[in-house]
Amino acid sequence: MASPFRIMTVCTGNICRSPMAEVVLKARLADAGLGDAVEVWSTGVSSEEHGNPIDRRAASVLRDAGYTVPRRSARRVSAADLGSADLVLAMTAGHARRLRDLTDRPVVRMYREFDPEAPAVDRLDEHLLDIDDPWYGGLEDFRATLAQVEAGVVGVIEEVRRALSDSP
Repeated sequence: MASPFRIMTVCTGNICRSPMAEVVLKARLADAGLGDAVEVWSTGVSSEEHGNPIDRRAASVLRDAGYTVPRRSARRVSAADLGSADLVLAMTAGHARRLRDLTDRPVVRMYREFDPEAPAVDRLDEHLLDIDDPWYGGLEDFRATLAQVEAGVVGVIEEVRRALSDSP
């Protein structure tokens, strides 16, 4: 079997947005029959939450929406992560800038650029594609973040299908 296509989602501390995107992508890729062909994991640009589980509010909102939430620990992105990923999905323009400072590979993209309802922007306006940070809010903020994540899933799956069909 060929190596799987590798997707990494990235937020700040790796306890809210990026693990939510990881869970949603894994579930939807499996539903699309691509679960064995794609590996998904998440990291953060900061080590401040290192070792912590997914935020309880994020886990609650995911479970309420029907997703299975695995046990996991937050960790900071590494050079090895960036070197092995085929697609790196940043949750904000700030995350994308930090990731691009760590790699010159053209794998860093904004997660929301795959949302058909999101504006088409150039790199100077990438902040318009930021996924809302629910950390300081309540469950309604986590639900809004989940909705933003889910809105981009079909586009990410289309990108994966294109990449897999283009590979030798």
